[in-house]
Amino acid sequence: MSLFKARDWWSTVLGEKEEFDQGCLCLADVDNSGNGQDKIIVGSFTGYLRIFNPHPVRTGDGTQAEDLLLEVHLRDPILQVEVGKFVSGTEMLHLAVLHSRKLCVYAVSGTLGNVEHGNQYQIKLMYEHNLQRTACNMTYGPFGGIKGRDLICIQSMDGMLMAFEQESYAFGRFLPGCLLPGPLAYSSRTDSFITVSSCRHVESYKYQVLAFATDADRRQEAEHQKLGSGKRLVVDWTLNIGEQALDICVVSFNQSASLVFVLGERNFFCLKDNGQIRFMKKLDCSPSCFLPYCSVSEGTTNILIGNHRSLLHIYQDVTLKWATQLPHVPVAVRVGNLHDLKGVIVTLSDDGRLQCSYLGTDPSLFQAPKVESRELNYDELDVEMKELQKIIRDVKSQGVWPMTEREEDLRISAVVSPNLDSVSQATNAEVGNDFVPSITVKLTLQNRVVLHKAKLSIYVQPPLALTCDQFTFDFIEPEVTNTAVVSVYLARSYTASELEGNAVVSYFRPTDRNPDGIPRVNQCKFRLPLKLICVPDQPSKSANHKLTIDTNKPPVNLLSLFPGFASQSDDDQVNILGFRFLGGSRITLLASKTSQRYRIQSEHFEDLWLITKELILHLKEHFEKQGIKDFTCSFSGPVPLQEYFELIDHHFELRINGEKLEELLSERAVQFRAIQRRLLTRFKDKTPAPLQHLDTLLDGTYKQVIALADAVEKNQDDLFQSFARLKSATRLVIMLIGLWQKLSTDQMAILEAAFLPLQEDVQELGWEEMVDAAVAHLLKTCLSKSSKEQALNLSSQLNMPKDTSRLKKHITLLCERLAKGGRLCVSTDAAAPQPIVMPGGSTPIPESDLEERSLEDSADLFTNHKHLITETPTCDVPALQGVLE
Repeated sequence: MSLFKARDWWSTVLGEKEEFDQGCLCLADVDNSGNGQDKIIVGSFTGYLRIFNPHPVRTGDGTQAEDLLLEVHLRDPILQVEVGKFVSGTEMLHLAVLHSRKLCVYAVSGTLGNVEHGNQYQIKLMYEHNLQRTACNMTYGPFGGIKGRDLICIQSMDGMLMAFEQESYAFGRFLPGCLLPGPLAYSSRTDSFITVSSCRHVESYKYQVLAFATDADRRQEAEHQKLGSGKRLVVDWTLNIGEQALDICVVSFNQSASLVFVLGERNFFCLKDNGQIRFMKKLDCSPSCFLPYCSVSEGTTNILIGNHRSLLHIYQDVTLKWATQLPHVPVAVRVGNLHDLKGVIVTLSDDGRLQCSYLGTDPSLFQAPKVESRELNYDELDVEMKELQKIIRDVKSQGVWPMTEREEDLRISAVVSPNLDSVSQATNAEVGNDFVPSITVKLTLQNRVVLHKAKLSIYVQPPLALTCDQFTFDFIEPEVTNTAVVSVYLARSYTASELEGNAVVSYFRPTDRNPDGIPRVNQCKFRLPLKLICVPDQPSKSANHKLTIDTNKPPVNLLSLFPGFASQSDDDQVNILGFRFLGGSRITLLASKTSQRYRIQSEHFEDLWLITKELILHLKEHFEKQGIKDFTCSFSGPVPLQEYFELIDHHFELRINGEKLEELLSERAVQFRAIQRRLLTRFKDKTPAPLQHLDTLLDGTYKQVIALADAVEKNQDDLFQSFARLKSATRLVIMLIGLWQKLSTDQMAILEAAFLPLQEDVQELGWEEMVDAAVAHLLKTCLSKSSKEQALNLSSQLNMPKDTSRLKKHITLLCERLAKGGRLCVSTDAAAPQPIVMPGGSTPIPESDLEERSLEDSADLFTNHKHLITETPTCDVPALQGVLE
């Protein structure tokens, strides 16, 4: 912020909700009064043209009624206003107004009245030009070295320069390679137009070259002529400034020297009239407008630069001479002579704040008021402290951390229908030829107090889908019950990793101190039946993957555990059931007749998860109904890590393919845009060359882009399905490890947090690196075997690995540590090395016996493709022999 503010000489606000830009302000003696005083001409995007002649009684006065000479509504938006000798036969000044599709030239005149307020000003339309193209900006000057009059050049939005010799249209020329129009200026000394192209190049075009080039309106006719009447448009000089330009101004000292000033987004440049850089200055903040003019010192130039910090900087060449604070962000700045005051700075903001100011040295300093000193009364401070503490306690009790009363404010419950819907609500289901059923879930919400903006969201695991997943309620009265009914169905032909759904309701509870309400959240879970995604099928005798679950109770009739799947089985085959997932594989469940074991077998490893989980849940419910509380399940091993690793490799391979496809798609997209630019240049050229099969190359590249985009979508869909299968296999491995090592609920939660950190898999942050970091942390802390491992530093950045060997090694090592008696915990003592104590009092395996084995040996230790039911259990881990015996 500047120490000095701009001294306000006169100011006003133009209209209401009007918009202005850098071309909307102009200062000139537009009424040809001849007294040397400038008038302020302002045009707005709403079409209002205003002319001011300020003469305040005192410095800082606002606008008076007589300050506004003229205000007229021209209907069309005003893009730019300029004053010059635009009418033939006279050298008087006229006003040129540029609209989007029209150029109008007016004569401004005044009529003296009998009293002070009787002066009348009016504008008279001298001529107008209707434009065939949408205008962007314009410039004027004595084009071609003409004396005594000014010509106008308009740049259209598509890069065409249209020259007008006052009342008549001269010619139109397209700038080569123009994509977007830039600022435009005219240099009278070199008789050339200067602009900045979309390639961020300052370009100069001679007027004579433009005049004798091929006419843009008759370009196609000229192409068919054998002897063209025009020449190709060639740039005089060009300079790469490396950034977009906001404005261009040309300052002429005399007929022998002129300078070109270019205001960029971060720098301003001073160029000689031949395109060489004289100097440049890097700006500290983003500029909004600028105005260069001749300095009193010979050979130097002053530059006014306004920026978005409401500051106006005055430079003499590259030296900052002054900085002043403005009350607004200027979009246009001019310097003129107003009311016998020379060098008045006129600024205009985008919302119509017009100010005339001058530079002064009166500092605007803030002086803090004196603080009254008073003696401290500690008794009053104690009373005030107790009152504040009481307020804090009351706020806490009202629900800043609403843990106890949250469920009382709004109760939510979910009831799943025991039967499938009679008419399936499945829409857009892609499950092959199977009939896709649906089931109804009824959610009930009951409030105790008034609640606002209650929003219910329901979530199920893909590929399960809902007919509606969001509801909105308003509980304007207490003790109101609202219900929401949805249907759940299988949308795709692969298996969901969970049959549990979650309903979350967020709401605002108003209080006396906060009428808008305190945000709170409540949720409930519901369990979907297996018959929603599975149908009974004939049992299969052979399968690729098998699991055995041991129990401590006699085997149960499978027909009583799964009554909905008993139709396809014979009455005498009570120890075997067959299942088939919709659009998926078959699963067979067998119960041993002579031992307390169950076997689950399937063609795919991940499909074992849901049946195994449902079996354990049904067994627990069965024995709980009988009052048996000591029922337990166990798994004697080995953990099938090899099958699990195959799913990990497949998922990681799809991620790698996704990266490669996206890189190829990016390369083809760059190639496609490059060919488009080449073709556009050829089509815009005055003397176009042959296409040289660019159209064929464009068509082939387009087909490649479409094919790669389809491949990316296909790979993303495959990756989504692979991640769902990986989650099912991960949950199965976690459950088997828990049964194998008899882990507690807290330890199982730690395993789930480590192996299932993501609900969705993304390319930037994938499952492999997240799980690898989590498992490595467990191996370093609670499962570490020495202080040397605890001292290892884990990487703080998660990057996509090159392969999965490190992850698989860590998972294998985790199982080895658990097999030796290691236990999972997250307490502060987790970093301490734990003594390895084997269950049953057996001696632990020496550390060097297993830790130094290779990865292949470790994998063989915990993997086995087919684990069959036998009457005598066998175990490949020597440490468990004593326990099983």
